[in-house]
Amino acid sequence: MKPASRPPDAGYGGNVFRVLRPAQVQHPIVLASPHSGRDYPESFVAHSRLDGTALRRSEDCFVDEIFAPAVDLGVPLLLALFPRAYLDPNREPFEFDPTMFEGALPSYVNSRSPRVAAGLGTIPRVVASGEEIYARRLRFAEAVDRVDRCYYPYHAALRGLIDQTRAAFGYCILVDCHSMPSIGLPPEAAASGSLDMVLGDCFGSACHAAVTGAAEDVLTDLGYVVGRNAPYAGGYTTRHYGRPGDGVHALQIELNRSLYMDEVALARRSYLPTLATHMCQLVTRLAAVPADKLRPKAR
Repeated sequence: MKPASRPPDAGYGGNVFRVLRPAQVQHPIVLASPHSGRDYPESFVAHSRLDGTALRRSEDCFVDEIFAPAVDLGVPLLLALFPRAYLDPNREPFEFDPTMFEGALPSYVNSRSPRVAAGLGTIPRVVASGEEIYARRLRFAEAVDRVDRCYYPYHAALRGLIDQTRAAFGYCILVDCHSMPSIGLPPEAAASGSLDMVLGDCFGSACHAAVTGAAEDVLTDLGYVVGRNAPYAGGYTTRHYGRPGDGVHALQIELNRSLYMDEVALARRSYLPTLATHMCQLVTRLAAVPADKLRPKAR
């Protein structure tokens, strides 16, 4: 399965993300899917040691489709178009593994984070299955180019949506939408294989407890087995944007891929539309959390 590709060295220009906007914004919620992008540059595919199917193992396949119906409820959805294997926007801008690059890296690069150690930095060294992506070392300038063209525009769009929502409603609930594998898990993450979903709020620091509680209640009532913060407490997006004191509440949700897709064939299962309906119910429930709990307190 060959991923969709762009012409050699074409770059992304302004086509690095898409915002699905409702006819009218009706709720103080922003949805984001940073890992469902599948626009693979041809030069990236050509320099990878992996085939197209292996590269796609890092995608949150179909998460964009699962959350897209919620736009009709009156909330925007931000989609990254570039793939996670190419650049991961759910990281700091410069979390790089020095073993991937020619020469020494600048001192401002974070090369000691747990994500880098796992090979899953801003420019990942491996795909989710643990296979090495590159057949050669990269130039630092290549990584900077990706950050400039993909990372910063994506986050500028996300920040814009959050600020617009907070200006309109006095607060914003950001739901960062992800999927988690049920197969090939490392021992420390094996427990997630028995969970349908994991909610990550950085152990309560990224959003008001009422937000996480409302999400857990509606999903549990729908029959799902839901965990909190283990093994996924929330990535860079949740930590960076989640500022409850400022009226921004960030919640990460991980959907078990076995619910809606064949993880080997990377194919949709018939349950996907049902799951999409349930995610609309999640959005509706989050919109009903009392505003006085979520607006910033007067200072």
